[in-house]
Formats: sequence, C-alpha cells, structure tokens
Amino acid sequence: MLSIGLAGKPNAGKSTFFKGATLADVEIANYPFTTIDANHGVSHVRVKCPCIDLGLKGGCGRCQDGVRFVAVELIDVAGLVPDAHLGKGLGNEFLDALRVAEAVIHVLDASGSTDVEGNPVGIGNYDPLNDVKFLEHEIGMWIFGILDKNWRKLMRHYSSEKKADQIIFEQLGGAGVTEKNVRASLAEMSSSPDKWDKEQLARFSQLLRQASKPMIIAANKMDLAPRENVEKLLALDQTVVPVSGAAEIALRMADKAGVIRYLPGDPDFEIVGEPNKAQRAGLEKIRALLKERGSTGVQECINRAVFDLLDYIVVYPVEDENKFSDKNGVVLPDAYLMKRGSNARDLAYRVHSDIGDSFLFAVDARSKMRLGDKHELKDGDVIKIVSTK
Repeated sequence: MLSIGLAGKPNAGKSTFFKGATLADVEIANYPFTTIDANHGVSHVRVKCPCIDLGLKGGCGRCQDGVRFVAVELIDVAGLVPDAHLGKGLGNEFLDALRVAEAVIHVLDASGSTDVEGNPVGIGNYDPLNDVKFLEHEIGMWIFGILDKNWRKLMRHYSSEKKADQIIFEQLGGAGVTEKNVRASLAEMSSSPDKWDKEQLARFSQLLRQASKPMIIAANKMDLAPRENVEKLLALDQTVVPVSGAAEIALRMADKAGVIRYLPGDPDFEIVGEPNKAQRAGLEKIRALLKERGSTGVQECINRAVFDLLDYIVVYPVEDENKFSDKNGVVLPDAYLMKRGSNARDLAYRVHSDIGDSFLFAVDARSKMRLGDKHELKDGDVIKIVSTK
C-alpha cells in the first residue's frame, strides 16, 4: 500500500490530522512530543467512481453516491525540531519512521500558537513561515549524514569498481531512495561525485530529498489562524493547503454517530439527526468554515500528495469485461493506485505475480479493444487481464 508521512514540529496538529483522516484512536494533547512511536493508519484518496460514466444502475456497491475511496497508508511520526538529524528531540525515531513514505505532508501550525520546538506561545505570537523550510532541511541533512559517513570509502569503489548511481543507491536503499531518484539527482550536479566537497554533497542530498520525499504543506489550525498568516503561506511558491484537522474529526465523528451525513472532502454536510444546541452551534461554525475554504483541507492534502506530487492514477481490474465484474459478479471490485506511465503488464503483476508472468493480453472493458502488454494505462481505466493462469 502506498505510504504517506505526516511530519512537522511537535504540537502542530499531526495527530489531529491523522485522526481526522483515519478515525484511528490516537492521543491528542497540547504539549510537545505527544506522539512518541509512529502511528500507522489507513486513509483514502477520493475519486469519481467509473460506475457513473458506465451508466450502471444502482452503482457498483463499492462507492458512496458515486465517490470511490481508495486506501493509502498514513504514518504519523514523532515531532521534529531543528537539528533532529543530529539526534535532537526525537529526531532519530522520526527519520527512521519516514523511510517508507513516498511523499510527506508537512503539517504546519498556521495559527502561530507554538514556537519552533512546539511549546504553546499563544495565537499569532510565532511566524509560521519560519517552519516552512526546516523540515526539508532536516530530511536532506539526514540523507547527507548517511552518505557523508562513508563517502570517501564509497568514492574509492566508484573510482575502481562501480558506477556512482549504483554505489549511492546501495548506501541509501533503506532510506526509501530509488535508483531513479539517484540518477535524476546526479544529472542536476555539474561535477563528478568523487570531486565533491561537503557543500556539494549537501546540495546533492537536498536534490535526493526532493526526488524521494516530495512535500506538500498542510497549513493546519486554519480555523484559529490570523488571516494574514494563511495568506502569507498561500503566497509561497509551494503547494499549500489550508487545513482544519479538528473540524474534520468533528464532522467524521458526527457522521459516524448519525447526526450528519458527510463524506471526507465534501464542501458541506446534511444534518439528519437531532443535535443538541451546543452541537448545532459547533456544526454551523464548521459550515461557515467550509463555505469560506471549500473543505476542511484534509482530504485535499491526501489527494494532492498522491495525484499531484506522486502522479498516481486509479485503475480498475475486472474479470468480466461485459458486466465490469469479477467472477462472482461483484461490480468494479478493486481499485489500484498505479504510477502514471504504467502499462497493462504492470497491472497484471499488481493483481498477482503469476498473472504477470503468464500475461497474454488485456481488454479495455469500455471499448472492448484488445491491448498489448506495453499499452499505457489511463486514469479511470477498467481493464480485463487475460493470461494462461
């Protein structure tokens, strides 16, 4: 399952975001280092279900009002403080937990109510712009530390035995860095690796961070933040999404209790139960926030991390291309996240390695056209795989 890390300084609201996105039972408190060990939970990207375009009466049974939710893993890691790569705070635990994450959502306290180490200082008393770059720096310096430790030895191998990309990948494979990441980052450097000084190695490490851990900023606590804070963050040359993790928790819990009808990412909700006076007042306050911002931002962050940063698409494998179902008649039974550029054989391997090995051809369930193994898949494709198995 695709993994996304939630990172940021202590008390920025990572665990609130995490609970809002997963409804997992985690501790939330107004003091630093509430999260000690990483929390793992299942969240989802939200997409339009193909059953709508296919005109399937009654839907497919796998979506809600034409909305399909596809599972991803969220990792809520320990809070990060400046110089975490040197072991300050819980830095080592943070960086280890982040290894498997393909992208990072930087949960930032847009309200300016916590200082650089996550201590409460009151709303508006800290500039959240100070926190924007430090996370990128810490992850890059973590990669730098791994490389710098054995760099001279690595370069001796480079000079005599192996190519630079192979050597660097072998050193960093456990950090979630791919060979493709290494090659792309090397292409941005102007000199041979064996000629680099520490400054050049640090620059290369930051390039690797950008390639292997792309980042989106969740400007959390937008419901509390001074307007100028949110506007300054949105003006940055980065992907920034205003977020209220607390509002998302409230809406999802109210939906679970049958008080409202709400789907994550919706711009509004419907009251269907009997909230008391205090609950109704709270819901109306959240409704005003949704009207202003369009959503709580939590679902948008997850979707943009998966589809914008990582460039994934959703593909739906079926066994019966006429009924769009599996062999038991379940319509559109599965939805797979695939990297854009994946082909029909790649999908076959995702379904099962034996099916990939014995792949014959694929069928586009919409057009009934036969597809070869190199056919590039498109977002929303419904595909039948034909194999000898």
